[in-house]
Amino acid sequence: MASPLRFGYGTNGFAHHRLDHVLGILADLGYDGVALTLDHVHLDPYADDLPRKVEDVRRTLERYGLSVTVETGAPYLLDPYGKHQPTLMGDGVDQRVDLLRRAVRIAGELGSPTVHLCSGPAPDDVPEADAFKRLADGVGRVLETAEFYGVALAFEPEPYMFVDTVERCLRLAELTGGHDLFGITLDIGHAHCVEDVPLLDCVRLAADRLRNVQIEDMRRGVHQHLELGTGEIDFPPVLAALREIGHTGLVSVEIQGGALDAPELARRSLEFLRAAQ
Repeated sequence: MASPLRFGYGTNGFAHHRLDHVLGILADLGYDGVALTLDHVHLDPYADDLPRKVEDVRRTLERYGLSVTVETGAPYLLDPYGKHQPTLMGDGVDQRVDLLRRAVRIAGELGSPTVHLCSGPAPDDVPEADAFKRLADGVGRVLETAEFYGVALAFEPEPYMFVDTVERCLRLAELTGGHDLFGITLDIGHAHCVEDVPLLDCVRLAADRLRNVQIEDMRRGVHQHLELGTGEIDFPPVLAALREIGHTGLVSVEIQGGALDAPELARRSLEFLRAAQ
């Protein structure tokens, strides 16, 4: 019999809370872990006193018995005007590589097995083949750091970004030489939103490289993260499929728009997932 899934909640859904409060709330509610987005709100990877802050977070996670995965999806962390800029495909590659390397080091210190990343949009004047090559080259540079710390990269296909499907993510994996530390973060809502293949097929397609799962409800063609049970997704078969493939990473709720009601939304989300499982 497959083991129960382990549920987490994303800190980007707690934008108005201090991080130590977020971790305490999630532990009180019964979550297994947290998807920690590095940004100015919670754990700033450019903070002057970063080593002390990381150690404080590590101790808090340990005290509450929470697992963690580190995420780098904060949209305006590097460029206050350009969402998800710079990318690994245009100008400013070194800046993005530096952020991802910082994230890998932080993940290693926190005990996170993975660092989440996504492609961002490709520059309009760069042909697709060149964009893939640039992206693979940048990811390859980060994988060198990942090897040192033993932390996997978990690449997320995201709607309307250059890498928006599991198939394109697997193509990128091939361009990195099939590196063992190149993994996939599958966002269930995103897959429902944009993938051409059925959602359960996406789970199976990603299975061999699946490291993380993000989960929320969504409607086809509309990239809006909805509370579980308020969109179109049938969750019990999805959770069953994740158990069937033996997924052992976190399944983390990601509802950024619910920050004003975050504790209650987190409570309802966990109740929903437990019932659906």
